[in-house]
Amino acid sequence: MKIRKIFVSLVTAGLALTAYVSAVGAAEISGVKFEDKITVAGKTLVLNGLGVRQILFFKGYAAALYLTEKKTSPEAVQALETPRRIVLHILREKIDPDELGQLFIAGMNKNSTKEQKSKVINQTVKFGEMFAAQEPIKKDEVLTLDWVPGSGTVSTRNGKQIGETLPGAEFYNAVLRIWLGESPVQKDLKKGLLSGG
Repeated sequence: MKIRKIFVSLVTAGLALTAYVSAVGAAEISGVKFEDKITVAGKTLVLNGLGVRQILFFKGYAAALYLTEKKTSPEAVQALETPRRIVLHILREKIDPDELGQLFIAGMNKNSTKEQKSKVINQTVKFGEMFAAQEPIKKDEVLTLDWVPGSGTVSTRNGKQIGETLPGAEFYNAVLRIWLGESPVQKDLKKGLLSGG
């Protein structure tokens, strides 16, 4: 009887340990796994939070925010001068990139003052053009939007850079406000990205 109890305890402990190791290695949402740590511009970033963009009855994408240190307010995230990354893992069967680019720009405009918009108008136009030039984006493709200090905003699709690097921390913060602004694209997504991991 004692041997059986010891065996059950060991198995239970083993399962708990396995679950812990899995949780430490990656976080998962809507079947998409996001690593707890990544490297951008030679710096280690940690997963700050994640969520899912729901478009009507469909899931559009799973999103994750990576920072050098965990933050829970938009102001603290935007104040960082270190590398940052937004990851978008596409969940819809197909997304028109021109439409996505227009939605990004609409989100930026909605969350920026007239003065803020005037400072990044050139980058914003190029940002929209970059997406308009893309082929349709399909399920399980991955888009990343990185802030690289001393360089600018680097956008990639499946690891390959889209367009040119767009200068200015103001522009990257305008992009971040799509999800973290006063009028975010989705309130619970904002909350998830700012959960502090």
